[in-house]
Amino acid sequence: MVGVDFGTLSGRAVVVRVSDGEELGSAVHEYAHRVMEQALPSGRRLGPDWALQSPQDWLDVLRVAVPEALAAAGVAPEDVIGIGTDFTACTVLPATADGTPLCFETPDVSHAWPKLWKHHAAQPHADRINELAARRGESWLPRYGGRISSEWEFAKALQVLEEAPEVYARAERWIEAADWIVWRLTGVESRNICTAGYKGVFQDGSYPSEEFLAQLDPAFAGFAGKLATGEVGEKTGPAGVRLAPLGGLAGRLTAEAAAWTGLPEGVAVAVGNVDAHVTAAAADAVRPGQMVAIMGTSTCHIMPSDRLAEVPGMCGVVRDGIVPGLWGYEAGQSAVGDVFAWFVESFVPASYTERAREQGMNVHEYLTSLAERQAVGEHGLVALDWFGGNRSVLVDHNLSGVVVGQTLATRPEDVYRALIEATAYGARVIVETFEASGVPVEEFVVAGGLLKNPFLMQVYADVLRRPLSVIGSDQGPALGSAIHAAVAAGAYDGIEPAAAAMGKRTEAAYTPDPARADAYDRLYAEYKNLHDHLGDGRMLHTLRAIRNEARA
Repeated sequence: MVGVDFGTLSGRAVVVRVSDGEELGSAVHEYAHRVMEQALPSGRRLGPDWALQSPQDWLDVLRVAVPEALAAAGVAPEDVIGIGTDFTACTVLPATADGTPLCFETPDVSHAWPKLWKHHAAQPHADRINELAARRGESWLPRYGGRISSEWEFAKALQVLEEAPEVYARAERWIEAADWIVWRLTGVESRNICTAGYKGVFQDGSYPSEEFLAQLDPAFAGFAGKLATGEVGEKTGPAGVRLAPLGGLAGRLTAEAAAWTGLPEGVAVAVGNVDAHVTAAAADAVRPGQMVAIMGTSTCHIMPSDRLAEVPGMCGVVRDGIVPGLWGYEAGQSAVGDVFAWFVESFVPASYTERAREQGMNVHEYLTSLAERQAVGEHGLVALDWFGGNRSVLVDHNLSGVVVGQTLATRPEDVYRALIEATAYGARVIVETFEASGVPVEEFVVAGGLLKNPFLMQVYADVLRRPLSVIGSDQGPALGSAIHAAVAAGAYDGIEPAAAAMGKRTEAAYTPDPARADAYDRLYAEYKNLHDHLGDGRMLHTLRAIRNEARA
């Protein structure tokens, strides 16, 4: 099997053995355009909180990473029986009816480009959607913890409509990148139930009503026509677009896509999926109560459950959204690894960089080596992890980060440790909110790039006061996509048996230290005080507004 993971800065392909999930070879392709946050390739400037990507980068992953992974694995292409893909979400783009991205036609138009998951410039539009939905008592709103995010399909589309109505009119499709790439591979348009539910507000067989959308903007009433509609598996709409179940067969590899990838034409292609949600299969964590935290630039918390509940501030609960037959919950933190990277790039003095180099370390490793020598609370700091806004449980991307307690004696390693701890406190808020809502977290499983930092993992175990299990793969999303491809190709009769055979994790790899956990309880209480005091947004929103006015 081949699994392809389209991330924030790069795409990776992994070749996996069907029988046991053994990873035989992999390759990574860095995006040429990376993330466009300041300007388009033409030089046209972008506004605050924008984040765009290029579809050409995604196609290049298929052309470069897949053949390189096959070569690294030493596997003959004709031995591959399926390919699966996953994407960041909500990463969404406007396209024509044949799937051509509008940015290919008008590259100097900002709104014609795909909006990456961390595009937060649609927050005012999300605020209006939430206010109207709450006032009308829309039945779907509690399924999203009472507020939908600026990161999602409807808020981003409303921004396009009101800021670039000509782009909105040209967009015959508003499609998640997760589905767009599968369309390119198969020649068949489909929409997966995961992104439709979590990012497209599809609940109980329908999207928000035309009446609701018209109250936001009369021209928005027909927006659902750019999306898939109907029950899972049912072909609907003028283009025959269908919602497809996870692990399903989306189609077969076209001759064109076979030429890109080096795979045989006709290979099974799995239904598209989200990077976080597909990782549950890679960790063999597809049973009720297993929360998987995929920790990288951001953190996504996903968990199957056999019960439906309203969890304040969750990103969503979707039937069949992780594995068929169970409710799938999602929550998240908008910035985690991004916070540490921001600090290192912006505030670490040259002397620290030089010492790190002398000791054969990168700056992150050097700061960690200093921070881990401290006793809990020794730095005298507490921070709020809202440097990319708050995804859960406040669902407000206009919030911002805070560090309290700094003095003239505060050192870079003090702040670095406080930022690590802040992200752990944010995770604890999420876990406690789930459990207070009657959705128990039985096991906390960690995946993602931050697993490489054992000190960070131990901080999380201590702050959460619970053991951490860890995924047994460095390529969680790509492995998960390969597992889904194995199901789509018919090698297994469902995601659960495929995950049991091909997924892997180590249970209780990190366990909490009671003394440190007690000390963290005191700091967590102060974090909660700060969280609740500033979470109304009055001060932080005002500061952001002043910033935006000054930049205008």
